[in-house]
Amino acid sequence: MAENVFSSFNISGQGMTVQRMRLSSTAKNIANVNTTKGIDGKPYQREVVVVRAIPGSPFENELEDQISLKRTSDDHSPNATPTEYPPNWAVLQARTARDNSEPRLVYDPSHPDADENGYVHYPNINVVTEMVEMITAQRAFEANTGAFEAAKNVARYSLEI
Repeated sequence: MAENVFSSFNISGQGMTVQRMRLSSTAKNIANVNTTKGIDGKPYQREVVVVRAIPGSPFENELEDQISLKRTSDDHSPNATPTEYPPNWAVLQARTARDNSEPRLVYDPSHPDADENGYVHYPNINVVTEMVEMITAQRAFEANTGAFEAAKNVARYSLEI
């Protein structure tokens, strides 16, 4: 699959970076759940992490070859092809974006940020949803850590041979 164990470290590291971004976004959302006015005078907008696979990455190509059981001969089993990886190759592309959903309206005419009808515009953030997001990001981070540890053990045990 991977040319060497270091590319496995790289893939796991990229996964951990994405999960760290998700945890950071979730923390910001929970911290701003009651923020009625931001710098622009509008309620805080929920931050989400958008992750896309980079098409044509060496990892994706090798994975497709292995899944389709690509063979050089009918007598051979599928095997990994040596690939030269660019110095900063990536499997994933992640960025943060703002959720453009409508703000949550709460009737509270005594609030200083209430509009002329007595409604306060709060961010459309559900704390339960954010907690689920946090737990899934934490579990995915742990899975990437486990894959990293497994690759590290393979490298260590291969040196002992």
